[in-house]
Amino acid sequence: MELQGRIKLIGKTETFGAKGFRKREVVITTEEQYPQDILVEFVQDKTELLDKFAIDQSVKIGINVRGRCWTNPEGVDKYFNSIQGWRIDAVAEVETPPPFETTTDIKEETNDLPF
Repeated sequence: MELQGRIKLIGKTETFGAKGFRKREVVITTEEQYPQDILVEFVQDKTELLDKFAIDQSVKIGINVRGRCWTNPEGVDKYFNSIQGWRIDAVAEVETPPPFETTTDIKEETNDLPF
């Protein structure tokens, strides 16, 4: 699956636990009729992929949707989803061509015909 939009926020790399699990989050705003702010997390060695990107840059992100169940102390199951990125590419900005130039200087042609 893929998401496309503009980068709104790039978080810092966070490290957890003794084994050094790393996570870094990015928020992109989709460019559609009803824009959505989508949080995507990159983990382990994929956190470094975000180093070459900046705020307001258009990107396309390859994602996996992850889900998990957690049972709370009362025995009730709670379900959580996350969006995990595994690839990110810059999207070329589409340049709008300059408007068509019109000229108002229309030279009148002289009609040299004898009739």
